[in-house]
Amino acid sequence: MNLSPTLEKAYTKESLSAREAQRLAEFIAWGPIVFQASRLIMKFGILDMLRDSDKGLTEAEIVEKTGLSQYAVKCLLEASLCIGTVLIDTETDRFSLSKTGWFLLNDPATKVNIDFNHDVNYIGWFNLEEALREGRPAGLKHFGNWPTVYEGLSSLPKQVQDSWFGFDHFYSDSSFPEALRIVFDEYRVRSLYDVGGNTGKWALQCVGYSKEVEVTILDLPQQIGMMQENIAGKSGAERIKGYGINLLDKAANFPQREGGLDAIWMSQFLDCFSEEEIVSILTRAKSAMDANTRLFIMETFWDRQRFEPAAFCLTMTSLYFTAIANGNSKMYHSDDMKRLVESAGMEIEALHDGLGQGHSIMVCKRK
Repeated sequence: MNLSPTLEKAYTKESLSAREAQRLAEFIAWGPIVFQASRLIMKFGILDMLRDSDKGLTEAEIVEKTGLSQYAVKCLLEASLCIGTVLIDTETDRFSLSKTGWFLLNDPATKVNIDFNHDVNYIGWFNLEEALREGRPAGLKHFGNWPTVYEGLSSLPKQVQDSWFGFDHFYSDSSFPEALRIVFDEYRVRSLYDVGGNTGKWALQCVGYSKEVEVTILDLPQQIGMMQENIAGKSGAERIKGYGINLLDKAANFPQREGGLDAIWMSQFLDCFSEEEIVSILTRAKSAMDANTRLFIMETFWDRQRFEPAAFCLTMTSLYFTAIANGNSKMYHSDDMKRLVESAGMEIEALHDGLGQGHSIMVCKRK
């Protein structure tokens, strides 16, 4: 298995002492309440208060500031001491924020992940075992009776939608500036299919960056409706079209573009499908390509991450796909994606790493 140098160092040799390993094992055992206690100590503003205090705060001061009972504050503070998000001065009995607490409070990726896991995943993950055994999103029934989360996305409660799109957009948005440069400056793209374009955010970036490009978004019909509402009245929207298609339907072919097509764009898209489904989608994409068309696959391949926490987040995200999204997809290793691209009759022309929050772009062409 190929791994980035950082991941090889972290994942191939034991680095913990026996005592550290035992603590981590208990941390895992109590993981659900570690998550909820940490989420709530933030929601109640306690970590903010500790961050903004010069000398820390006593338990009584926190009770007064929050309006919570002494019991509630005591439980959260004692749990957070053991979790590692707060510290205590034993001489003054004042609590302060630890480094871990600071990141929990201030790291935007952590905030997005907490909202996503609480609002979208938490209850559904109780059915993870069922999902793994049966290959279906058994945890999705908490929200509705859809085969995948994508059919139900437009019907989810607003807070769940906000957390889902917040998670999705946070990771893709940071890579957009570099991705735009690659697509339009290096490859001079003037016509582009945006496959799985969701709300049209990337398409709007494209028409804003290039005054010539015409974008067609290929997505489920209900998603096309959401996209059209979102782009209405925005600059360049007249150069964005929608094409409703169920890409899980093996008979649903990509539209043929008169005059040829410069590019097909798939951003954080193929991770939503199983290997068999990916080969089917890529094979149908190839049928819309000629020798000059390039397929851009932008993904956060877990093996190509510069920092270990990123790989951790990505492999955990795979289990969201298992329990909630569709039951059969994941965040892929780049070697697996290369194999699937080749199975569909294409080859990788270039690979760009290190975009935004850890994205890579595979540039593919017909063999």
